[in-house]
Amino acid sequence: MKKLEDYVLSIPDFPEPGIIFRDVTSILQDADGLRLSIDELQKLLDGLDFDVVAGTESRGFIFGVPIAYNLHKPFVPIRKEGKLPRETIKRNYSLEYGTATLEMHKDAIQPGQKVVLVDDLIATGGTIEACAKMVEERGAEVVKIIFLMELAGLEGRDKLKGYDVASVICYEGK
Repeated sequence: MKKLEDYVLSIPDFPEPGIIFRDVTSILQDADGLRLSIDELQKLLDGLDFDVVAGTESRGFIFGVPIAYNLHKPFVPIRKEGKLPRETIKRNYSLEYGTATLEMHKDAIQPGQKVVLVDDLIATGGTIEACAKMVEERGAEVVKIIFLMELAGLEGRDKLKGYDVASVICYEGK
């Protein structure tokens, strides 16, 4: 049986020389890879008490929704600014060049709820840190943050100190 790492294509020198791009779409394009990715992410939640799964646009949706469905939990989308129709809360975060804004419906997460955050990749940690802060702003608790892949060389976990963070695959470099 193949390991999840076997489904990941590594593209050298993309988007720039010296970078190895880890392509999640190669997992999605294989039925066995997709099933294995959801199963492995879900295992990271074994025995955890939580109320809600929230995921970031867009690949956090791909992995978070099946997990929420399998565990019979609600799913909360965290989207780029201007994509949600009702009243939202917002959080700015830093990118390599500039800033961006994430939004979540204000009524999506209630005070006291226990929330799991899901995304495909942790690199610098800025996006998921912004998500965690929005959840906490609503009076809820982030009980776990899970990723399919982690680029440990970018030290994204440093921004997430104090959170329970897990990844299925960890690449040592950038």
